[in-house]
Amino acid sequence: MSQPLENKQPHKPATRKEMSRRQFLSYTLGGAGAFMMGGAALPMVRFAVDPLLQEKAGAEYIKVVEESKLTAEPQEFSFKRLQVDGWYENEAKLKAWITKDESGILALSPVCKHLGCTVGWNNSAAHKDQYFCPCHGAFYTKDGKQMAIARAPLDEYEVKVDNGIVYLGAIKPNTRVK
Repeated sequence: MSQPLENKQPHKPATRKEMSRRQFLSYTLGGAGAFMMGGAALPMVRFAVDPLLQEKAGAEYIKVVEESKLTAEPQEFSFKRLQVDGWYENEAKLKAWITKDESGILALSPVCKHLGCTVGWNNSAAHKDQYFCPCHGAFYTKDGKQMAIARAPLDEYEVKVDNGIVYLGAIKPNTRVK
């Protein structure tokens, strides 16, 4: 019979590997540096993200004109609205083309949907009774439907009438044309 093999090497107890001074300093300085970088970066991240986390206030309605002054012919009205961009507040001067017909009151934004120029009503001999953009020749119907060049109809303002006064709210996509 064969005899079991004997381990000729004696069993050594497990040795504990100690950390060298160099490793200790490396870990300590690396951890302290990371902590300080995080402390410096946190305010910058909060500054950038904080406006995104703020609750958006509902659109304010701005008093623009008396309802009795509106006609079937579009008229241009100017008004001011407080705009908040992050921490910067600005009083923006805006315009709207407002008309009143059998469908109700329609307030269109004068910003062309092609490249953002300002459209005018009846400002082109070739395009009578239409909104026309002098920058690139886009034109729109009275309801804001695009006829050439632009890819979308003019946007409209939310409209509210209270005690004979017309108030304009936020801009939204045109609901009269498809």
